[in-house]
Amino acid sequence: MRALILLTIYCIICVATANAQGNVPDTSWHVTMPETEVSAKLKWDNDTIRYHYNQMKYYVTTILPYLNQATELFSEIDTFINKPEISKKERKAFVKVKEQMLKEKFEDEVKKLNETQGVLLIKLIARQTGINIYHILKDFKNPLTATRWQAWARLHGFNLNKKYNPIEEPWLERIMESLDYPLPEFYNQVAAN
Repeated sequence: MRALILLTIYCIICVATANAQGNVPDTSWHVTMPETEVSAKLKWDNDTIRYHYNQMKYYVTTILPYLNQATELFSEIDTFINKPEISKKERKAFVKVKEQMLKEKFEDEVKKLNETQGVLLIKLIARQTGINIYHILKDFKNPLTATRWQAWARLHGFNLNKKYNPIEEPWLERIMESLDYPLPEFYNQVAAN
């Protein structure tokens, strides 16, 4: 590592000297280095912060089955309702059947989640789908239902209409990456535009 730093400094001095003397070289050096991933063990300022991070990681691992089922169901419903040959009545019936199936399978378990786990689940569904929960409710149910749940969420200090921003959630992103849930590609496409 020390040799690399010395080589870099030497190259900079040589180029600066050549430029100062008017001997600008007609070729430039181009070095391609392999990509490497740099990771380090987290250093915590205090035990409380470490505790909160570990608690968040535990909560995320607890809600992962619900997240996987919800994102799978979202893509299934989205694919079905966007078919042009499907009538509005068929769409509504399909959503109702899927909702009933989801209630039977997960209602008791989801009710046992605490508020923090529920908020994390909402954030992660928005992360995985790219659409906030308010718009999912509005599209799949109706605007009145979406508004009712938004009012309830606002009373409890959360906004269902907020788009997920990975920059605002560094801990959550680190946890999801460590659990092999990389940031979906559509976030990279939005950043590039």
